[in-house]
Amino acid sequence: MQKALILGASGGIGGAVAAQLARQGWSVDGLSRKADGFDVTDPQAVASQLERLQGTYDLVFIATGQLHGAGHPPEKSLRALSAEAMADQFVVNAIGPALVMRHAQRLLPRDRRAVLAVLSARVGSITDNRLGGWYSYRMAKAALNQALRTSSVEIARTHPKAICVALHPGTVQTEFTKDYTARHSTVKPAQAARNLINVIEGLTPGNTGQFFDWAGKPVPW
Repeated sequence: MQKALILGASGGIGGAVAAQLARQGWSVDGLSRKADGFDVTDPQAVASQLERLQGTYDLVFIATGQLHGAGHPPEKSLRALSAEAMADQFVVNAIGPALVMRHAQRLLPRDRRAVLAVLSARVGSITDNRLGGWYSYRMAKAALNQALRTSSVEIARTHPKAICVALHPGTVQTEFTKDYTARHSTVKPAQAARNLINVIEGLTPGNTGQFFDWAGKPVPW
């Protein structure tokens, strides 16, 4: 039986991915701030909870994140920049997932295919940025992408069959995006989970260190 670890398992996407994998016969472990006190902004909490885990996982899925930094909505202009909001975005969307990645080498098997996937966002792509705005969120997701890319290089040295990827889920109907769904085509969490799992199942070790959208199409860094 394949095993998955979902970080952020009480969120809309994380919960849906956990449920879909369980329906497909996976053994699923989940951690979340709501249910377990798993707070990615607290390095000690991340370390203590992940260090207690035994064995390895065929999939480690990091589904934590936030859209509003320190309670501030995404900025529309430079005038709206706030140091507090930027720092909060980096702690939740970049530093926290990177602290989880720190444990990936122990959590992934060395002798078979395994996937480390992190939820990113297309707006974190520097090449794809044509609209501007959303400074703090874009910056934090770009930093997350760099952390994923860099970790993929290191992990490949000891885990040649491992696949480390950033994934863009599209706009999903969750509490996270409720103020923005009127402007974008959306999918329900269950459909988003199926989309992301389909992408994960189609990956090979040659895809490690890359960024894909929900349809499996590459996203430029």
